[in-house]
Order: sequence, then C-alpha cells, then structure tokens
Amino acid sequence: MKKVFVLVAAIVLSGCSIKQVVEKAEMPKEELLCIVENKDVRAGFLKEFKRVLSHKSIAHKMINAYSVPSECQWTATYDARWTWDLALYMSYAEIKVFNNGRLDGKATYDSTKGGANMGKFIDAETKIRELMNELLQYKSSALLGAFYNRS
Repeated sequence: MKKVFVLVAAIVLSGCSIKQVVEKAEMPKEELLCIVENKDVRAGFLKEFKRVLSHKSIAHKMINAYSVPSECQWTATYDARWTWDLALYMSYAEIKVFNNGRLDGKATYDSTKGGANMGKFIDAETKIRELMNELLQYKSSALLGAFYNRS
C-alpha cells in the first residue's frame, strides 16, 4: 500500500513543474533598446526591467507599440502574470528582444503548472534580474571568450 501511495504521489508531483527557458539575444551593448510598454503588467516588473538595463549600461526608452520610432532597431516586449495561491506570486514572465522586427532572443519563466511545487513562490525582482542577465548577452563578450579560450 505504501508503494502505491509513493507512486501516486510521485506522478502527481511530477506534473507540478516549473519551466524556465532562455534563448540569448546578442544585442550590441552600444545600441538603444526600445521597450514596448505593456500597461497590463504590474509596474514593479517594468521598474526592475529598467533597473537591470541601467545596471548593464544599456540605453533604453519606452515606446508605444503603435508608433515605433525609426531609431528603434532593437525593441523589447514583456508580459507577466501574478497568481494567488496562499500568497500572491509571479507565475509567468516573458521577455522578448527583437532586432529590426525579428525575434533575436526570448526568456520565459512559467510556473502556471507548478501546482503543489513550493518553488513557485519566488521573489519577482530576483527572477526578472535572472531572466534579463541570461537573456542579454553581448557579442563582444562572446568574442572575448573565444579569444581567451584558445590554447
């Protein structure tokens, strides 16, 4: 009977997954990043998003999705949702970076199928920083790594 309970519990908990996928964007550091405003997302998300960009010395400005200025070669969109389950937590976040309208990189955090997984109760600011740091990679750093890794 114990073995059956353990097996059922393992099956149920395995369905309680949290997924994070990052496809790195290789935006040159000196470029301007235009952020498409999403008024449906909590203000704290955008605040942390901008804080990370400032910390990385990435020039950025807010734009409207309906009027993208010509100087915006690099654009970013963001989306996030918060869910209530014993406490309010960020259950989904997605950041996309585009170069001339073509997707160049994407970071997604999804705990919507987290169910009983207590790992879903994360600090949103920390998660946003983590996603941004993994997403925004510079071409120069990749070249430097290739240079120093030669033997």
